[in-house]
Amino acid sequence: MLDILHRIGVTSSPEAVYAALTTVDGLASWWTEDTGGDAGVGGVIRFRFEPGGFDMKVLDARPGEHVLWEVVDGPDEWIGTQVRFDLSQEDDYTIVLFRHSGWREPVAFMYHCSTKWAIFLMSLKNHLETGKGEPAPHDVRISNWH
Repeated sequence: MLDILHRIGVTSSPEAVYAALTTVDGLASWWTEDTGGDAGVGGVIRFRFEPGGFDMKVLDARPGEHVLWEVVDGPDEWIGTQVRFDLSQEDDYTIVLFRHSGWREPVAFMYHCSTKWAIFLMSLKNHLETGKGEPAPHDVRISNWH
């Protein structure tokens, strides 16, 4: 199994980062404006993009520390993978360790998604630090997959 890994530092509290990862409004402010569903543990969050979307079941969420989702609907390559955000405080930064784990093979779509995750994590950082993220459909387009 293969993983996509990223790390960002945000000049915001772990609680503010956690809220951006665990509320529909928070998620819509940095990942995709077309976000809905139940962001509580056991709930399913729907994320829609121009070419399609994903449904994530919330497996775990610990305030200010950790968020874990499992992909339950979307492209075949994503089904059964997990998306994890681990938060920690280092000086004036909240460190976000991101992991999209469980990819079966390094297909072209995985490379695309790795780049897009980096773009959206920077959108999360901008949302928290400036009040303005770049969620889809306002994100950077990198290919025909958007």
